[in-house]
This record gives sequence, C-alpha cells and structure tokens, in this order.
Amino acid sequence: MTDELIGLASRLVGYETSSAEGVLECAGFVEGWLEARGIETVSDEVRGLPVLKAEVGPEGAPTVVLHGHIDVVPALAGQFEPRVEGDRLYGRGAYDMKGGLAAMLLVTAAMREQEAVRVRLGIVGDEESEEEAERGSDHLVDSGFTGDFAITGEPTDLHIGVEAKGVLALRVEVSGTAAHGATPWLGENAVLRAIDVFRSIESLPFARHSSELFDRPSINLGRILGGDALNKVPDRCAIDVDIRYLPDQDPAELLEQVRGIGVAEVKQLFTRPPAVVDRELPYVRALRDAAAAHHSGEPTSVGRDGASDAVSFLRVGVPAVEFGPVGAGHHGPEEWVSVSSLHTYRQTLDTFLRSLPARLEV
Repeated sequence: MTDELIGLASRLVGYETSSAEGVLECAGFVEGWLEARGIETVSDEVRGLPVLKAEVGPEGAPTVVLHGHIDVVPALAGQFEPRVEGDRLYGRGAYDMKGGLAAMLLVTAAMREQEAVRVRLGIVGDEESEEEAERGSDHLVDSGFTGDFAITGEPTDLHIGVEAKGVLALRVEVSGTAAHGATPWLGENAVLRAIDVFRSIESLPFARHSSELFDRPSINLGRILGGDALNKVPDRCAIDVDIRYLPDQDPAELLEQVRGIGVAEVKQLFTRPPAVVDRELPYVRALRDAAAAHHSGEPTSVGRDGASDAVSFLRVGVPAVEFGPVGAGHHGPEEWVSVSSLHTYRQTLDTFLRSLPARLEV
C-alpha cells in the first residue's frame, strides 16, 4: 500500500498548482479519483478556485474533518517533476502538503465501509494566497462543512500543532530625496532608508517576545518596491513586511510599535488570527495517543510558525489542529517529504479514526 501512497503523492506533485489552471486540473484529478472509488464529491468555487467536499461514514456519528490544500507557492524549473531518492520524495508541495493530502485521500477511501465515524474530506485551492476575505477554508465552514474535530494536514513532522502564529502583513512606505545617480550624496536613497526601517522593526520590543511553544515572532521582508530609473537616486520605496506574531500578542499593539518608528507611512495589508486549541480535549488526546507510538517525547509540544487555516474551524468553535508528515524545505528549492513518514502518517490517521468511538466512551 505504500507504493500506492507514494504514487498518488507523486501524481499530485506533478500538477503545477502555483497557477489557477494547475489548481483546477489537480482538483479535477482528485475529484475523479474519489468518484472512481464510489465517493461522491461536491465541487464549489471561491474566486474561481475549487473547493472540494467529500464524506464517508454514517450521519450522526462522531465527525472528523480531514482538511488540506492543493495550491503551492511558485517553484523553480523541475520542481513539479517528482523524484524519489532513498526515503525522500522531492518536489514542490511534497511536504506542504500534497504528501499528507495523498494519505488523507487513501484514509478517506479506507473508511467507506465502517459505521462508527463520519469522515469529511475538505480540500481548498487557495491556502497560500494573500486574500483576507473569501477564502476557501472559510467557505467550507460557512457552508456547514464542519464536524466535532478537524485535522489540517500541514507539515508538522508527525507532531500535533496545537498553536500557530497569526499574520500581520504591512506595507511600509518610505520617502527620500531624488538626485542624479552619479552624485548620490546629493540625494537621500529611499531604498536604503527602507532597509534601515526594516532593521528597526526587527529590533522593536514585540520582536523579542517568547512563549512556551515559540522563541520569537517571525519577521520577513517579502517585497521591495522602489526606484524607477538606474541613474536616479530613488525618492520612494515601499516594503512589504510579513510579521507572524505569537498567540498571546495583540496585532494592534504590534502595529502601533511599527508606526512609532515615525519615519514611514505604515498600512495594514491583511491579518489572520493565531490558532490555539486545548490540548486536553478528548479528540486531541486521542490523536496524541495514536501519534505517541511514533515519538520518544510529547507529540503535542509544538507550535507552528506558519499561519493556519485551522482558524476557519476554530472561529466557529470546532477544535482543530495541524498534523502532517516529516520533511523539510517547503517553499524552498529542495522541498521533500519522508516516504516512510507518509506511511506512518496514514497509519496514524487510520488508527485515530478507528479507535475514536471507544475513546469517546471513556
């Protein structure tokens, strides 16, 4: 069955889902794969991107949502050509999160004949987008596609992500003084000033905050927009700053600190709240026990630096965690997922679902 899993994961990686066209093609394949196994699939759209919904098991039973995404960030040439080297499956999305999604597909198919648990599979095509509103995962929840518990298959190295950072995305606009490029000392370079502002943001008090699961917020200079001629000192520059703040931080306070630098105009692009779930809830404890066989330590002792679509479920009171296979390099040039961990991940999900009714009776 491992060969089936790696073959399916490789097939998903092969779709160039950094574009809307590739996302639609991949969604069509997934829909066909499910329906070929007798699993009816409903396909909706949000901003022209697919939202797939499928479910198996009896109505009225304890309900678990397996939740994932097929879109990926842009990649280098060749990264959509999956390859296996030893225990690693390489390719864009192998780790984030097509490998985990392949396991979820097979687990969903395996749960067709049982009568104890309702399994809902929700797949979106816009998790990596910068949109603040009209997101696929929000559409899932708002359409009633919820349950008693949700698992988002983001990469966690087989740990259970009970917390995830929030997002505060800012555009910082800096002014300078134009001059001829041959005499830069007669002007004030806005690009260089913007970089100084970014360094100031990195040294603000909020940047040194830590918590039980996080040693600091994440601060990234994602884009620089400045200069309009090679032979001119740029007099305007905008930088887009991606701040991932900790669950116990207030984004309004962070924004106030950045504006307090005082030499730039600061605009909020979008925000997303952090994710926090009680690790002692029965569903979390059941997943922890299923994962514990593959750990020497505590499976829930992890916080996710990336933002989480689990917040779509949390905002309506559905407990949700992130849980995915082992790998590295997501969003980078050598992204990979562990082949053996995909098998372990699939087995853990299956064990969790099949043991759930007995666990809830305790």
